[in-house]
Amino acid sequence: VYLVAPASANTVAKLAAGIADSMVTTSFLACSAPRLVAPAMNDRMWAHPATQANAEMLQQRGVEFAGPVEGELAEGGQGVGRMAEPEEIFERCEELLGA
Repeated sequence: VYLVAPASANTVAKLAAGIADSMVTTSFLACSAPRLVAPAMNDRMWAHPATQANAEMLQQRGVEFAGPVEGELAEGGQGVGRMAEPEEIFERCEELLGA
């Protein structure tokens, strides 16, 4: 499994657009293993139509998502955008591996 965690709105956008300008994005494009993205961002960033379109595009291409979930965010607010707990992400990895 190729896991991108945490995945910012910027990273999700780059993955969706196929921008290979870092080791993370380059490896993601070249990887033939199951791919899992765990978004972590501000709730307004997650809800933005551009981010939603990027996530939808990745899902249409077979990329799996773990989260984001509702909870306390980095800036102190509450909302959907918090990265899923590591245990949940690990469970998703196991599912993708058939374990």
